[in-house]
Amino acid sequence: SESLVVCDVAEDLVEKLRKFRFRKETNNAAIIMKIDKDKQLVVLDEEHEGISPDELKDELPERQPRYPSCAAGICSYSLLEAYQHDDGRVSYPLCFIFSSPVG
Repeated sequence: SESLVVCDVAEDLVEKLRKFRFRKETNNAAIIMKIDKDKQLVVLDEEHEGISPDELKDELPERQPRYPSCAAGICSYSLLEAYQHDDGRVSYPLCFIFSSPVG
């Protein structure tokens, strides 16, 4: 059977998300994505460095869905804390959030 594809992801966004996932910085950062309805494509909306959870919340539109991808400590759940590997490397969480306001 075939897979249902609602939207594709812009090529440049795929590369940006790959780099974002493996970034070395340990500060809070977020990439906010949106859907371009005309092209049926997930595209970059905004990028943020050094943003707090409250600032990120304020950046999201009140009437349009957005798809923030967050790194480092911006998602302050105990399960998402930095992970120390046996070889000394430290991994930071990457969290994908869907924001769909009422209306």
